[in-house]
Amino acid sequence: MSQTVDRALSILPLLAEGPADLGQVAERLGVHKSTALRLLRTLHEHGLVYRQRDQRYRLGARLFALAQEATENLDVREIAHPHLVALNERCGHTVHLAVREDDEVLYIDKVDSRYPVRMYSRIGRPVAITVAAVAKLLLAGAPEAERRAVAERLDYPMYTARSTPDAASYLKELATVREQGWATDLGGHEESINCVGAPIRGADGRVVAAMSVSAPNVVVSADELLALLPLVRRTADAISREYSGTTHPKDPEEATHE
Repeated sequence: MSQTVDRALSILPLLAEGPADLGQVAERLGVHKSTALRLLRTLHEHGLVYRQRDQRYRLGARLFALAQEATENLDVREIAHPHLVALNERCGHTVHLAVREDDEVLYIDKVDSRYPVRMYSRIGRPVAITVAAVAKLLLAGAPEAERRAVAERLDYPMYTARSTPDAASYLKELATVREQGWATDLGGHEESINCVGAPIRGADGRVVAAMSVSAPNVVVSADELLALLPLVRRTADAISREYSGTTHPKDPEEATHE
């Protein structure tokens, strides 16, 4: 990277800390004020920095617009798919990827198990939102007021004796999922199917998708499936890092307590 480009890019993290004047920028870069001014003018012309009335510089609106465009154009499915395939190859079970759209949670990717037994799920099909592990993860990642509003307008069909019966029970389970960072569906939708999942987070720490491993209990027991939880969580974390471009995406509410 050329020295000029390197210096110009070094200004952006400085201004992310807050507005700075010409002298502060020059001092941080270790250059003469004339050099700093030339760099700032170039960034200003491209809308990446903005000069305030007090002659201090801050990050420009164009930078935020570019970041938003980049986020919107990220395809979590494309990023996640190789990781899902690798997980499937290691454990042999069905792997799902899901996202939330309003009050629905949809599968957007699936890697089938290597066993003759196949799951009913299909890409593009909504999941059973009150029992599915991926749905619990996506709802648990929403702000509290939103979780409560969604929970109170859902129906709670009793697919099995283990299904979530009502909004109060669902909210309690979502709180547990949010705290522990993973979710299960142990016979909640079908008596014979168990599932364990983990969230995928964006750069701001918010849950953007969820992934899970599912298997019928004729293949593995619930306890054997739960033993895969560390592997599932590592896979979700790897997808999160690649998707967000960060080292350790965090829950935004957790970060406020650090």
